[in-house]
Amino acid sequence: MSDISKAEFEVLNALWEKHPASANEIISRLNTIKPWHDKTVKTLLNRLVKKKAVSYEKEQRRYLYSPLLEKETYTQHESQSLIDRLFSGRVSPLIAGFAKNKNLKKDDIDQLKEIISQWEQDND
Repeated sequence: MSDISKAEFEVLNALWEKHPASANEIISRLNTIKPWHDKTVKTLLNRLVKKKAVSYEKEQRRYLYSPLLEKETYTQHESQSLIDRLFSGRVSPLIAGFAKNKNLKKDDIDQLKEIISQWEQDND
């Protein structure tokens, strides 16, 4: 999986919302969060095409872009990469850090309990 910059990720995230999409549709979605220059977005789309994260089809006089990379696949890869780099592949120090800083909400804890319970059922 090619390294995707923060700006490229924002473009890809806008594309994951709804696709296929034209560059102008993507620019409109991005501009709801912060202002983006048209040329910048088009450059980022071209980079994503070169990295094989996005494909395009020409439809009359415009290009329609679609993600080749699934959001779930990307987030799983990036999550694992973060855990490997910062925590030697262990998840518990990451969660412990959030717990110590009181960044875990009750909903987070409930979800973690549910995930652990499901894992225990699947691995008994």
